[in-house]
Amino acid sequence: MARRVLFRSMSSLTHALQGSRAMSTDVVSISYQTLVSSPSSLETSIALGIMLVKDLPPVYPVYRERLLKLAYNFAHLPEDIREKYVDPKSIYSYGWSHGKEIMNGRPDTLKGSYYANPVVDVPDVNPAVKAAYPPIYGNNVCIRFEEAFKDLGKFVFNVGRQLAGACQPFVSKYLTDVSLSVPELISAQTAKARLLHYFPPAENSPTTEDEPIDSWCGFHKDHSLLTGLCSAIFLREEAGMELIAVPSPSPTSGLYIRTRGGDLTKVSIPLDCLAFQTGEALELVTAGKLRAMPHCVWVGQTQVGAKISRETFALFMQPDTHQRISESDNFGSFSEEVLEEHYEEARVI
Repeated sequence: MARRVLFRSMSSLTHALQGSRAMSTDVVSISYQTLVSSPSSLETSIALGIMLVKDLPPVYPVYRERLLKLAYNFAHLPEDIREKYVDPKSIYSYGWSHGKEIMNGRPDTLKGSYYANPVVDVPDVNPAVKAAYPPIYGNNVCIRFEEAFKDLGKFVFNVGRQLAGACQPFVSKYLTDVSLSVPELISAQTAKARLLHYFPPAENSPTTEDEPIDSWCGFHKDHSLLTGLCSAIFLREEAGMELIAVPSPSPTSGLYIRTRGGDLTKVSIPLDCLAFQTGEALELVTAGKLRAMPHCVWVGQTQVGAKISRETFALFMQPDTHQRISESDNFGSFSEEVLEEHYEEARVI
């Protein structure tokens, strides 16, 4: 499904949130070892909209750093090369995408994305269904960092499935259809990962603390069931010097969420942890009893000439298109509605 499909803009909240005081918060964390060995013990930790999984296998930080640095390398290839990996037929939901998604009412040129299903290259679904939903059941666009993308994507997907299993005893109390199971709702055929490169602010236009709170990525909800998030890496480029990882360019830069209590909260994901947050599809299958987490990315204040980019990775875990998630929508029709909000091309299909 179009990655853009994965987001709903909430730009009308920007100025209201800007006027509120943002807080930093400690997110509930659970151990990967406990998730694997004793998932039922985690039920009381599941009630929040976002949580961390820590103590991950040592291969995780290797996968993360390798892929995120490759994101930077790809985003700096000549444009004519990057354009070879664009897939307009999928409404830019597979392959490379830059400046196609509408956020805050205008094309988003502040970040570039590469989308693919890290679990399945060619979805195994009915040909008619595949043809009806190209943003969801498209074929992956082969790319030079395919192995690194799949290694990290499959890792996050597997941890997410385990977390969904641990969530089931809690979530089952709120499902409108008691026959549903969150782990069974998550389909490998619709899994979608997004590798993101946030371009540095223009050299002649450094950002300030007065910049809108959603200056790097507009407020939105993921339209998935669950979304897995890696900690971002910040990379600095200087003429004649090797690319290096650096701290965040500003203490205010990063991921912000709107809590159920209405607070604007900065969330820090440790380098060796994964974050998982609830999406709008889960909100719908629980009739609003579990809420999707509105979030955005803020640049924060940057210095003149600071060429610092932000690289990160998100994995969206979703049901198949036929799955009914509300009285009026299955996941396919719901995804089309979201896609139309963010892509002009989707409105003429």
